[in-house]
Amino acid sequence: MPPLHGLDRIDIKILAELQKNGRITNVELAEAVHLSPSPCLMRVKRLQQAGFITGYHAQINLSKLGGTLMVFTEVTLKDHRHTDFSTFEAAIQRVDEIVECHLVSGGYDYLLKFVTRGVVHYQEIIERLLEMNIGIEKYFSYVVIKSPFIKQYYPLSSLFSAEG
Repeated sequence: MPPLHGLDRIDIKILAELQKNGRITNVELAEAVHLSPSPCLMRVKRLQQAGFITGYHAQINLSKLGGTLMVFTEVTLKDHRHTDFSTFEAAIQRVDEIVECHLVSGGYDYLLKFVTRGVVHYQEIIERLLEMNIGIEKYFSYVVIKSPFIKQYYPLSSLFSAEG
């Protein structure tokens, strides 16, 4: 595989392993990617310093904590100037219950992912956003009934392999 942003196949393997298990020991990681521990640790540090690894976190099982509601929301803005997008993004970034924001092409401008206590909580947030006058023309909400699976990792090997 040709280098991708200075990464080789071993770097991709390291990233793939770490995203699946951020608590893996360096010795286990080195074994998984067929390196000795010292060069493996040097590569991990280089990947961190270069910004390929942005952090480590715990994955929380929300269902164990009690009832929550996940809602995907399509948002269309009234105007489409650079400042309109900036104003909207700055405002929604401060809303903790919005856990993802994607600027998309197609029939609407943004796809947002909310995690709330329930429908009433979600509606309160939407009403607050509308009152803020941040350029929302219309929105459509899609309540998640069930999530058969949610992958917590990217398919790095297939995205960045010589065959792919």
